[in-house]
Amino acid sequence: MRATILETGNPLLVGAEITINAPARQIFDILATPERHRDFDGSGTVQRSLRGPQRLYLGAKFAMAMRIKVPYRITNEVVAFEEDRTIAWRHLMRWVWRYELTAIDAQSTLVREYFDGNPARSKKWLEITGAIIVNPKMMAKSLVRLKELAERS
Repeated sequence: MRATILETGNPLLVGAEITINAPARQIFDILATPERHRDFDGSGTVQRSLRGPQRLYLGAKFAMAMRIKVPYRITNEVVAFEEDRTIAWRHLMRWVWRYELTAIDAQSTLVREYFDGNPARSKKWLEITGAIIVNPKMMAKSLVRLKELAERS
């Protein structure tokens, strides 16, 4: 079971996709619950949810404990939300994590995850951290973990 890394034609937009044998509603419920983000994070950076609503909505703010070499906290804001179809959030640096769900049939869903660096406050920071190079692999791992979670539920 593998996710496919997507070619977007935009050097600051990277993505991955996977088909999950579960209804879009079930997958979306996992994505919209900050407490579950650590469960499917393929990067190993998400430690736990610190504050925010139990279920996300457009405009919701939620804080996460993170770790990349050292622990830190980040507050995200939901910038796109369409029930069972799209959810996206950004933080202080303004890049966007986006999930798009497309129902294939009643029991299977195509899930695409994108990291969009275009709105970033610092393109240089994306370069220094290697985010555009590393993130597609981490997103592919996250999608595999999301698939495992959703198909077990």
